Amino acid sequence: MANNLVRILIWLVMLIGGAILGILIDASKFSALQSSIVWHILSFIVGLTLLKLVLTISRNTGRWLAKLGREGDIPRMQTNRLAKEGPYSCMRHPMHMGLFLFPFVMAFLIGSVSFILIIAPLEVLLMIIMIIFLEEPEAIKKFGNEYKEYMKQTPRFNLNSNCLQYLLIDPKK
Repeated sequence: MANNLVRILIWLVMLIGGAILGILIDASKFSALQSSIVWHILSFIVGLTLLKLVLTISRNTGRWLAKLGREGDIPRMQTNRLAKEGPYSCMRHPMHMGLFLFPFVMAFLIGSVSFILIIAPLEVLLMIIMIIFLEEPEAIKKFGNEYKEYMKQTPRFNLNSNCLQYLLIDPKK
C-alpha cells in the first residue's frame, strides 16, 4: 500500500510540476501562442478527448486485471494471479499505455506548448524507466519463473493495431 502511495505522489509531482514548469517556460518562449484564445480552445478540446481515451483505457485494463489477476478474497487493487489474456496477451503493461497519455492530457488542458513538446515526453520516458526498474522486478519477485516466461513471450508494449484495440474493449460486455 505504501508503494502505491509513493507512486501516486510521484505522479502528482510530475503532473503539477510539469504544469508549473511548462507555464513558466511558455511565458518566455511561446508568449504569442499562450495569449491566443483559439489555441487554448483547440488545446482544451484535444485534452478532453485524450482524457476520455485515458479513462476508457484505464477502466478497461483495470477490469481485465480484476477479472484475470484476482483469485479469492484479496484487497482491492491487489493481484495474486498473472494476467495473460485480453490486452495482457499481447503486451505486459497495457494499463500504462493509457497512462502514458496522461501527461499530454494535462499539457493540452492547460495549453502549455513546452509541456506538450518537452516535459510530457520526458515524463513518459521516466514512466518507462520506472516500469523497467521498479514494476518488472516486483512482478518477477511476485510471480517468479511464470513472469520470466511471460516476459520472453510478450513484449512490454505493443503498438500493433489489433493489440491496441484490446485497450478499448470492456471485458464486462
